[in-house]
Amino acid sequence: MMELKDRNVVVMGLGRFGGGVGAARYCAERGAQVLVTDLEGEDALRRSIEALSGVPVAYRLGGHSESDFSDADMVVVNPAVDPRKNQYLQAARRSGAALTCEINLVIDQVHRERVIGVTGTAGKSTTTAMIGHVLQETLGKDRVHVGGNIGGSLLGSIDAIGDDDWVVLEISSFMLEMIEDWSPGIAVVTNLSDNHLDRHETMAEYAEAKQKLIRHQREGDAAIIHESLSDWESLTRGEVRIIGDGFEGDLLVPGVHNRLNAEMAKAVGEVVGIDGSEIARGLASFGGLAHRLQLVAEHNGVRFFNDSKCTTPSAAMLAIDAFERGCVHVILGGYDKEANLAELSTHAATHCGGVYTIGATGGDLVEIAQNVKERCEIHDCGDLETAVRQACMRVKKKDVVLLSPGCASWDQFSNYEERGRKFGEYVLRYTNRE
Repeated sequence: MMELKDRNVVVMGLGRFGGGVGAARYCAERGAQVLVTDLEGEDALRRSIEALSGVPVAYRLGGHSESDFSDADMVVVNPAVDPRKNQYLQAARRSGAALTCEINLVIDQVHRERVIGVTGTAGKSTTTAMIGHVLQETLGKDRVHVGGNIGGSLLGSIDAIGDDDWVVLEISSFMLEMIEDWSPGIAVVTNLSDNHLDRHETMAEYAEAKQKLIRHQREGDAAIIHESLSDWESLTRGEVRIIGDGFEGDLLVPGVHNRLNAEMAKAVGEVVGIDGSEIARGLASFGGLAHRLQLVAEHNGVRFFNDSKCTTPSAAMLAIDAFERGCVHVILGGYDKEANLAELSTHAATHCGGVYTIGATGGDLVEIAQNVKERCEIHDCGDLETAVRQACMRVKKKDVVLLSPGCASWDQFSNYEERGRKFGEYVLRYTNRE
C-alpha cells in the first residue's frame, strides 16, 4: 500500500453502507488530500456526509469529473463500479493512478492468518454474522471484528485490532475482483449459482472471482466449502472441509438453508479451536439479521417476513422452502440482473399459496409461472405496496407473507434496506385496516 501522506486520493462512491465513509476518513487521517465524488447528490447522501463532519475532505457530488481521476495518485473504488468499463477509472489508469477498494485497505492492515473470509451466492451475510456471533460470545466482543460486504467499515477501528484478534469479512465477487494475490487463513464458500451476470457476463467469470478467496491459501490454512463445490478442493493448499448436512442443534432462525449456514459457522469454530458445546450455545442464541428472513409482524395468525436482502433466485427458493409448502404468499421481482428466473418462478408457483410480482422482472416471472400446469394464484402487482395489499386480502391464519424478491432493488428503490423498510410500513398499514 502506498504512503498516503500528501497523496491525492479520490474516493469514488461515498455510498450509504459505510465503506466510502470509512475509506475517506482513513485516508484523510493519514495525511492524504481526499476528494469524495459520487453520482448521487447531497440530499441522497446526507447521512454519509454527516458521518464525515469535521474530516478534511472535499466533495464533488451529483456527477464525476475526468480531471479529478487523471490527477489522482490513488482511487478507492466502490465495489459496485466495474473498473473495466468505467471511463473515469480508465482515465485514472492512463495517468498511472493506483486503483483499490475499501476491503483492500482493511486486509493490508491485518494478519491474513487471523482473517475469516466468507463468500458465496446466497447465505454469505448470515454465515458471516453467525461466525462473528459465535466467536464474540466465546472469545469476547473486543477480540472479534466483523465487516466487509455485510456493511460498515473496519477502517475506523483498524488500530484497535490486535495481533491475536479475529477478523470476519464478508467478501463479495465485486470485492474479490479487486483483490490480488491474497486469500484469508480461513475461507468459507457457501454455494454458487448464477448472479451478477450483468457484471460478470458469464458463470465462468463469476466463479473465477469467487475462487480467488481460496486460490492463494497456504499450507496450514482452512477452506470450508459447500459440497456442491467439492471440485474446488484442488484450488487451495489449505485443509478442506466439505459441508453438506445442516446443523442439528437449536436455532432461532428458520429454514434448511440456515442450518447449512450454521454448520459452516460450526466448522469455523472448530478450526479456531472453540469447544463444541460453546459453539452450539452461540448458534442457538443467534437472532438473525435485519432484512434476512426477519419477522416484522404477526397479525391474526399470519406472519410477515422481510427477506429483502435476498437478491438471487436461489436464495429466494431457499426462503420459500423454509416454510410449510402451500402456506407462503411470496413477493418476487425487481431489478433485472439477467439471472435465469425460470426455476424460481416455477418453484414459487408450485410451492406457494400465492405469488405477487413487482418491478422490472415482474412480467417475466408472471409469464413463466402462468405456464405451470398446477400452480397457485399469480398476481402481477407492479409495485411493492400493491403486492402487500393484495397479499393481505388473501391470506388466512397460519399463512406467511414473505418478501423474498430474488432480484436487486435498484429499479424501484435505492437499496434493499429501503425496500425492506417499505415492506414493514405497508404491512403495518394494511394489517391495521382489517
